[in-house]
Amino acid sequence: MKQKPDIKAFNETELRELLEEMGEKSFRAKQIYRWLHIEKAESFEDMTNLSKTLRQKLSDQYELCHLEKVKVLVSGIDGTRKYLFRIAGGSVIESVLMRYQHGNSVCISTQSGCRMGCQFCASTLHGLERNLTSSEMLEQIYQIEKDIGEKVTNIVLMGSGEPLDNFEQVLKFIEMISDAHGANISQRNITLSTCGLVPKIRELADKKLQITLALSLHASSDETRKKLMPIAKTYSISEELDACRYYFDQTGRRITFEYSLVAGVNDTIQEADRLAALVKGINCHINLIPVNPIKEREYRQTDKAAVQAFKSRLERNRINVTIRREMGRDINGACGQLRNETMKNL
Repeated sequence: MKQKPDIKAFNETELRELLEEMGEKSFRAKQIYRWLHIEKAESFEDMTNLSKTLRQKLSDQYELCHLEKVKVLVSGIDGTRKYLFRIAGGSVIESVLMRYQHGNSVCISTQSGCRMGCQFCASTLHGLERNLTSSEMLEQIYQIEKDIGEKVTNIVLMGSGEPLDNFEQVLKFIEMISDAHGANISQRNITLSTCGLVPKIRELADKKLQITLALSLHASSDETRKKLMPIAKTYSISEELDACRYYFDQTGRRITFEYSLVAGVNDTIQEADRLAALVKGINCHINLIPVNPIKEREYRQTDKAAVQAFKSRLERNRINVTIRREMGRDINGACGQLRNETMKNL
């Protein structure tokens, strides 16, 4: 049986066109769009200002994406909430809500699993199952907003998956989540984290969006980076940084470099000096991340004194740097950990 199109994946222009094809007035598109992206309706029957005939037509011809909330874990340390959602096909994905003084930030998944193979990340342990649709990305935000009764203000595309490996659907998600007639979350409050698919970084730059690009760098030499990230065998650090410079030139948006500190691998003062030399002259910020150990790998977290020494060395080199605050440590807060534990039991 052929699957019906998902109506939540249509932007307002596309909705208007499909309604006109159905012989309906085009203004219905705005009403439906509001039901989907502001009222967050979960069925066509909820759309009470539409005629019963139109609601039935829509139900007959279209699906309405809805994620099933399987589990919610709440950190006793900082209130971070980790969500496990079931998607079409029966698999699960995860999202994380982090509360800050500046608002509610959600880290979403863009794929079910991941094929990038980064050694310190639990998301890759089962490989890639499939790409998520733009609707499934939107639904992660909408379901969390319903659960907490509050608005999400910031979004990070860093959960399970490589966003640039699902390029078109991720672009559609960004377009719709930032739409003034929908959720209206500023693109400046959206960060896309990538392990470094160089051609796609350049293609993204050409879109001239106002989102923040965060590159997972994690090393100051190609030799070390290859040990941590298979992508480094395809693209050198030099190629990655050239793409980041291009992104800044096209968008004017400061680059974030993510650097996971792994004890005995990439956390020496010499590494810090090399890192400072690499990024000198780039309008950037370095986000140091004490690696969150996963039991399937042998990597250990750098101790706090060494993390602080690494940060101080970068600052001495006049590099803008912060240490990411650890959140949700008591609830498998890192990417892929909760999904991985659940997948073992499926």
